[in-house]
Amino acid sequence: MNELTRRSALLAGSALLLSPLARADDAAKDFPALAALERQAGGRLGVAVLDTVSGAQIGHRQHERFGMCSTFKLPLAGVILKEVDQGRLKLAQWVPYGPADMVSHAPVTTEHLPKGGMSVGALAEATQTTSDNVAANLLIQLIGGPAGMTARLRELGDAHTRIDRLEPQMNLVPLGELRDTTTPAAMARSTARLLRSDWLSPASVDLLSRWMVATQTGSKRLRAGFPKDWRAGDKTGTAMAPGMADKYNDVAIAWPDAKHALVIAAYYDGPGRHGRMRDEEQAVLAEVGRIAAAWWQALPRG
Repeated sequence: MNELTRRSALLAGSALLLSPLARADDAAKDFPALAALERQAGGRLGVAVLDTVSGAQIGHRQHERFGMCSTFKLPLAGVILKEVDQGRLKLAQWVPYGPADMVSHAPVTTEHLPKGGMSVGALAEATQTTSDNVAANLLIQLIGGPAGMTARLRELGDAHTRIDRLEPQMNLVPLGELRDTTTPAAMARSTARLLRSDWLSPASVDLLSRWMVATQTGSKRLRAGFPKDWRAGDKTGTAMAPGMADKYNDVAIAWPDAKHALVIAAYYDGPGRHGRMRDEEQAVLAEVGRIAAAWWQALPRG
């Protein structure tokens, strides 16, 4: 590395350290209302709430590890768009697949199976908007498998989130498992960098934002707690299996107005194993959304 390159890298690193997003961890506070919600609901709740303009951040268990389930598909879609920005992939690039690639929950890839493939852009959209497992697996394989995805997360600045397996095995995360986990703080920061920085091109930020808004799986989770006039998008994750508590996760961004954006990463290991989706647990995340919105509305503004 020559002196000019080294100096540029140092300056870039200094700018990142001084940015509101990078400072968020230093100012992060445990928020009593979130702890009270966990006590009332039972189970284990991890939350990070980040105001992307001021860098103010609150949370609860925000540096503890939780199984991601399908919330990893949001950064996966962002990483694929980064590959497109850098010319390593193209949105129209054809990705072939067949019956041997099929796994559970594949609504879009099953529909297109007779065609023998889909484009990179269509796979990324299906991954985010419908949580299509086959689409996610195909995209991960394009970037070097789980290790390649984890490496891309490190390039994003995320030192904690890790991808170790493909779908659907990556949902099996009992307490104490490290594979396929993140922390709420790490996921909130990564989401903010994807959507509120120049890591992606403006066109890719716009596309990813539109995919998040179009996602419908979180209508009873974080978005249910936001004011009705806020524009919002999210990516949910859910897992139910023997040997672990039912998992209800959601990562969202909300735009209260044209200037501001609020990012919330919420991971909830419910109070037991029921083997079916329950509105009682989804309502816990809706309450997280209400708490986050009320906190943001109370922030001082210059």
